[in-house]
Amino acid sequence: MTTVASRAELYAEVQQFYADQMQRLDNRDITGYAETFTEDAEFEHTPGRPPARTRAGIVSDLVEFHKRFDSDPMQRRHWFNMINLSPRDDGSIGATMYCLVVKIRPGAAPEIAPSCVVHDVLVRVDGELRTQSRRVTHD
Repeated sequence: MTTVASRAELYAEVQQFYADQMQRLDNRDITGYAETFTEDAEFEHTPGRPPARTRAGIVSDLVEFHKRFDSDPMQRRHWFNMINLSPRDDGSIGATMYCLVVKIRPGAAPEIAPSCVVHDVLVRVDGELRTQSRRVTHD
C-alpha cells in the first residue's frame, strides 16, 4: 500500500534526481548527464531528430546537438515542474512533467524557448534512480 509519507519521499527523491541530472546538462557535463540514464536508455529530445539509444549514443547525440551553441555565450537552464509520478507494478516509475528551457545571454532578457512536456520511465539500478526512457514533446 502506498502511503502519503512514502509518496512524499518518492517525490522528493525524484526531484533531487532531476535537479542533479539537469544541472549536469546545463553545465554541459554531457557524460555525467548520460550516466543518469540506464545503459540501454532511449532519449528523444528534438522534433525530427531520431532518438538516441544507449549511454554512448546519448553522449554522441548531445555533443553533436550542442555544437550549434559553441559560438553563442548563451547559458541554458532546464526547469522541470508539475512532476506527476505514477509508480508501476514492475517497480518502474512513470514521470510526466513540464519543462521550460530558459536561455540567458549577457545583457539580454531571459528567453523561454522551448516549452515542453517530458515523459520519462525511471528505474532503479543498484538502488539508484536512472532514466530508462525519455520522450520530450515541444508545445
